[in-house]
Amino acid sequence: MSKLLYLQASPRGERSFAIRTADAFVNAYKEINPRDDVTTVNLFEKMLPPFDGFSLDAKYAILHGEGHTEEQAMAWKGVETVIGEFTAANKIVFAVPMWNFSVPYRLKHYFDVIVQPGYTFSYSPEEGYSGLVTGKPVFVAYARGGAYPPGSEAEAFDMQTRYLEMILGFIGLTDVKSVVVEPTLDPDASKKALSAAVAKAKRMAKTF
Repeated sequence: MSKLLYLQASPRGERSFAIRTADAFVNAYKEINPRDDVTTVNLFEKMLPPFDGFSLDAKYAILHGEGHTEEQAMAWKGVETVIGEFTAANKIVFAVPMWNFSVPYRLKHYFDVIVQPGYTFSYSPEEGYSGLVTGKPVFVAYARGGAYPPGSEAEAFDMQTRYLEMILGFIGLTDVKSVVVEPTLDPDASKKALSAAVAKAKRMAKTF
């Protein structure tokens, strides 16, 4: 039995094109893999630990090879819990809308919590950076109001896919497949785009 973690990075629920596409993927996956454990987490509802103060001090204590104070240890326990939930998954699904050409701030907060030395990546002067979260497939449903197709002038504004693929690759997640719903602001175009994205997502779920 595999554990699939489904992370929703939108507060819009069923109004979100990204969530509707990722939902179609996950539902198709569950039909094929009914015994697998699927956990859905909306990052706008999850209580993420603030990454400042004692949490930030705890991170630098690790980087400098120092021990934690009692306050730092308590704060770091919250960070470790979120990391543990992420690394325990065998497969990961994201629903990610574009906000201001990049990703929603709650998803950025999530990565600021889980991307930690010794947990999701390592570093040595000889080998540089190495991702520690390996061998896990990832599916991403992207949605954006405009269109940013490869090779277009608008592609330069797409920091959404660029950031997510970079940060996932940094921690070792390189088997990443995705579907893009665009443009979503045009009613007619969005219906066609969503229909095509959902159909593609369902097909991709069969081999995930």
